[in-house]
Amino acid sequence: MNQDEDTEIQEAQKEIAKILGAIQTEVPIFLYTQPGQNDVFSDAARQAVRFFRQVTDKIVFREFNLSHESAKKQKVEYSPTLVFDPDRYNIRWLGAPLGEEGRIFLEALILIGLQKSNLNEPSRQVIKRIDGPRDIKVFVSATCPYCPQQALNALKAAVEKPDLISLEIIDIQANPDLANRYSAQSVPQTYANDILIAQGAQTEELFMLSLDKMEQQTVFIPEDDAEEVEADLVIVGGGPAGLTAGIYGARSGLKTVVVEKGVLGGQVATTPIVENYPGLKQIGGKTLVDILVTHALEYVQIFPGEGVLDITPNGPITVQTSRRKFKAKALLIATGATYRNLGVPGESRLSGHGVSYCSTCDGPLFKGKKAIIVGGGNSAVTEALHMHHIGVDVTLVHRRDNLRAHDALVKNLIQNNIPILFNTEVKEIKGKHKVEEVLLHNNKTKETSTLSVNAVFIAIGYDPAVDLAKAIGIELTEEGYIKHDNYRTNIPGIYTAGDVSGGYKQIVTAAGHGAEAALAIFEDLINPYWK
Repeated sequence: MNQDEDTEIQEAQKEIAKILGAIQTEVPIFLYTQPGQNDVFSDAARQAVRFFRQVTDKIVFREFNLSHESAKKQKVEYSPTLVFDPDRYNIRWLGAPLGEEGRIFLEALILIGLQKSNLNEPSRQVIKRIDGPRDIKVFVSATCPYCPQQALNALKAAVEKPDLISLEIIDIQANPDLANRYSAQSVPQTYANDILIAQGAQTEELFMLSLDKMEQQTVFIPEDDAEEVEADLVIVGGGPAGLTAGIYGARSGLKTVVVEKGVLGGQVATTPIVENYPGLKQIGGKTLVDILVTHALEYVQIFPGEGVLDITPNGPITVQTSRRKFKAKALLIATGATYRNLGVPGESRLSGHGVSYCSTCDGPLFKGKKAIIVGGGNSAVTEALHMHHIGVDVTLVHRRDNLRAHDALVKNLIQNNIPILFNTEVKEIKGKHKVEEVLLHNNKTKETSTLSVNAVFIAIGYDPAVDLAKAIGIELTEEGYIKHDNYRTNIPGIYTAGDVSGGYKQIVTAAGHGAEAALAIFEDLINPYWK
């Protein structure tokens, strides 16, 4: 370890010590291991606990062999397993808190140490209705930026109702057999009483509603009015455009807030490697997002995990989310874009069971296995390279006779001897419970063939997220993007920026447009063009 790394660890420990300073209750943690089984994960679990014990004296730690009587009492079967405060809660971790999972471990210490779920009131009202046992399993991976959000939802539920709700957080890399048993080949994936209740991350309220209804819920309507927030500018979307707009809006003197229903950073958060962002030759997508979010928080208040339910454009603009109401002078829609589907048989049915749209999240599960990536642009080639480097036997499938990706990426693909099937389309994804093979059609030779694979990763572009815009009558272009003139939409006071408004799909472009939009909004609020 060099001096810089040592300094970073010390700084991290200082920050975590501040966070854990409020804990007054001891947090017993038991680690169960078996020599020769997942030794790498067992060592990582020990190191994680050791790291946190250096910053708080509230952790009481003991380690046992799987053959120990305590393991039988706790019904622990997998190595390693971390059991948290078993006298109060039924919360355990199968694996080790590596990478993104370290955030989950920290949240577990806080909630268990405070003996408080920290649920918001709408979520608490939902969970009160649960009157039967819920055995939750959340499948996660160290590389998934969405997983901490879903695991935290489950932790809150288990702390709020320990008499009825139990939780297992399961690392798919440490427990591939369990992941295969549940066909959990995409993370996060959540089961309750062995019933799939959620694929992907949810807002806190939607998670509790799914847990209550025992099936995935997509809409949450608050039972009563929550807090009201007044601002000059409300930005819907926490990607590069929205975050940058937040910075520039606040610096212009506007009281600015950012609302984001999903993961901050949008598509960037799941991009394995970002190349040639100005000043950074190469950086991990999640790392870049963390830098953007940290910067934005110096200027704006961010409301994560809040889905927008309704927008009233007249008078002061009103934005109703799942938790509160915002009133603003101006609104910026920077909702970005969502993954485009192939639309072939088997895709929807096997989504999360070998069909994936995020190699960063789900790629590690397929190490040593066969996968295809469908697409021919920058995203597809970047994901193919990422999968290759983590040990997946990957083939690129593209419907045209040449790739649309940048030359540097294509050269890298060729240098790594990654096979490419040109002029080839996926016509069907087959498998009983998980992906087993794909039906391929060569649109040049007209030949059809099957290819045995364990996974299909789809990277064929994105569709603009325009549902909110359409709902309030904002005009769209022929291509389906929000139509605008200098970021102004056809509705006075409502603006747009980023991927949802079309143009080049580049992070730097989205950030630049976010800055320009914020400055345009500032000028318009001083001299409203609609008056």
